[in-house]
Amino acid sequence: MPVEYVKKGHVAIITMNRPEARNAINGEMAATMEAALDQMESDPEVWVGILTAVGKAFCAGADLKEISAGNGGALSTRKGGFAGIARRERTKPLIAAITGSALAGGTEVALSCDMIIAADDTNFGLPEVKRSLVAGAGGLFRLPRVIGKAAALEVILTGDPLSSQRAYELGMVNKVVPEAQVMDEAMKLAARITANAPLAVAASRAVAIEATSKTDDELWKASGTAFASIINTEDYREGPKAFIEKRAPVWKGK
Repeated sequence: MPVEYVKKGHVAIITMNRPEARNAINGEMAATMEAALDQMESDPEVWVGILTAVGKAFCAGADLKEISAGNGGALSTRKGGFAGIARRERTKPLIAAITGSALAGGTEVALSCDMIIAADDTNFGLPEVKRSLVAGAGGLFRLPRVIGKAAALEVILTGDPLSSQRAYELGMVNKVVPEAQVMDEAMKLAARITANAPLAVAASRAVAIEATSKTDDELWKASGTAFASIINTEDYREGPKAFIEKRAPVWKGK
């Protein structure tokens, strides 16, 4: 399968496995990515996902052979858009664990995730203008939201690569580590998240990801809705009870 799915405890690991094509997106890869995200979202025992890849590239973007063969439409899915992920609505946090380059659509796949752990030799970038193309999978507006207008315009309009260290300095990447440590760091971050109440994590994420696209009034309402969504849950009662009893909480996700 070009996209593989493995569950470890409360963590789903989604792996792009088309190394012979630098994990470039074709129709089968987009479809299996959407299926993997469906599985992650529908499993109540999965609280966090990690997206990673096999080979020397995280993702080289669109498979140009597929496009030249007239199959470009297959690179997007109904729910997920490009690569089955770029426009996908999710409730669960998704961490990108990136080794190798993540250029063009690969950067856009990375930006579709919530957090990024990257290798110290990883490069991001939107080089489409170098080939008289336009990045069409969210990078042109997501990148400015993440790293700021001036830095994003430099990346977008020059087409030059953005190092993982610079991406970290600009707030796009959570942590930069040697390649061999990327998955370990992603799992550590996932463990820190899964130590918390999953319904509260999901509700908090839903508000936070809209922070740059909605007004304060809308976000106040969203915050209130998020809080109201958990007050009748078992976990809402478990949190204070565990604190009083001086023990670790046992979350049930309900």
